[in-house]
Amino acid sequence: MANTETTLKEALASIEGATGAALVDYTSGMALGTLGGSKSFDLTVAAAGNTDVVRAKLRTMEHLGLKGDIEDILITLSDQYHLIRLLTGRGGNGLFLYLVLDSKRANLAMARHQLKKIEADLEV
Repeated sequence: MANTETTLKEALASIEGATGAALVDYTSGMALGTLGGSKSFDLTVAAAGNTDVVRAKLRTMEHLGLKGDIEDILITLSDQYHLIRLLTGRGGNGLFLYLVLDSKRANLAMARHQLKKIEADLEV
């Protein structure tokens, strides 16, 4: 089992094109850990903003009576992919992994696969 810092380092090191990663509590909007980003891209702000995305999707699913679980949410920009993976393991309720990818260097299918493996090893 890996802790938060180790998990985020693994995400950046093992996922081609990854430029930032965060573990986020979507009940509070707080980033529990961040790694990467830049002066022009504040991961803490992005993580807090994406809690609204997760909450909105969960609320919509509830209104529609959808019973499935969200695996991940993908936001595509002209030069980036933003991948939000809700944690489902023990202790992961209310948390998501947030990954920012350079779309020119990233393989989205492999990033999703790697993020799922990293989630399985995460100790919350």
